Amino acid sequence: MSEPLSVSERDGHCSLVLTRPARGNSLSADLVEAMHEALDSAERSGVRLLSIEGDGRNFCTGFDLAGLEATADGELLARFVRIEELLARIWAAPFTTLAVAQGRTFGAGADLFAACSVRLALPDASFSFPGAAFGLVLGTRRLARRIGEDAALSVVTSGAVIDAERAARLGLATGIVQPDELDAVKQRARRDALRLDTHTIAALRQAAGDNPIELDRDLAALVRSAARPGLVQRIIAYRAKAQDKNRTDRAAAPSTFQEGAVR
Repeated sequence: MSEPLSVSERDGHCSLVLTRPARGNSLSADLVEAMHEALDSAERSGVRLLSIEGDGRNFCTGFDLAGLEATADGELLARFVRIEELLARIWAAPFTTLAVAQGRTFGAGADLFAACSVRLALPDASFSFPGAAFGLVLGTRRLARRIGEDAALSVVTSGAVIDAERAARLGLATGIVQPDELDAVKQRARRDALRLDTHTIAALRQAAGDNPIELDRDLAALVRSAARPGLVQRIIAYRAKAQDKNRTDRAAAPSTFQEGAVR
């Protein structure tokens, strides 16, 4: 079995590439733990820039729902907690974090993108935050910090799909880049990241309000929402509705519809 995450580090830059393209780079338990381990290493080695990219057509299609029917509510809750802890670590990291999104960037994948300090969207990127449809509160405060409270509530409650241009207008993406510009943009991000040491970046984040109390509140909000009995069944019901909509859309536009995994 191939590794779910590719990690490389050079000259103060740690590069993470999600390597589950057949599953839309969805967040399996193994991938989440591999990312925690990569963050541990990055913090120890004093990197100044950590970038996150996805292999294949999509950045990250969210929580991996494989085996959902055989999963207990408590086990699912524990997995969501580990994702929230991962997002909090990236949000408050003592170094610059950069995400590059292409294709589908949905659910927890969109939260992963939003947690990074530099957020680049390729022109084909699309974003959606569907978790509220099955009662999950994940990343809402962080999204509100990025795009404003009213916009965040609208995006979360509607579950709307946002294209790259709207993501940039909202502030969800800090910029749109063409594929042939990406290497140069990442090099500039690395140069900018090297200007400040990790202690200064950590202090700036705390001054901006990224304190442990707020991070604990994010975790508490997630746990309260996910601990409500019936989590697995709510997600199964949501997935069935989404699949029905996909089938309807495909029948209506067979020449243009592209089926993807529901996250």
